[in-house]
Amino acid sequence: MGFLGKLFGKKEEDKAKSAGKVAVAASSKNNSIAPEKVGLDGQFDESGLAKRVAQALDEAGIDDTVGLWVAQTGSTVVLKYNPDAEGVLAQAEKVAKGVEGATAVNTVPNS
Repeated sequence: MGFLGKLFGKKEEDKAKSAGKVAVAASSKNNSIAPEKVGLDGQFDESGLAKRVAQALDEAGIDDTVGLWVAQTGSTVVLKYNPDAEGVLAQAEKVAKGVEGATAVNTVPNS
């Protein structure tokens, strides 16, 4: 299924497939949307950055069976993780930092 479907549902996974790669800067400028609020289809989405990070984790081949969750606070990506995800955490951070609209990445152990 992947992170996108696991965290946000099949509907978002289907939206990403049908929309293709979104040009965040162009969508942001043309639609007056903050870059972190650009969704998978180029439209406003409160969780747009988190969804695009989840999609990027899938594209990077990171195993979605580990305990890793993606959220956002403004333009900061929040990666919450279980101990079993520590082996992929550095890679997940790198992927998240590379997603357009992300200004910072915070990692938070799941307690």
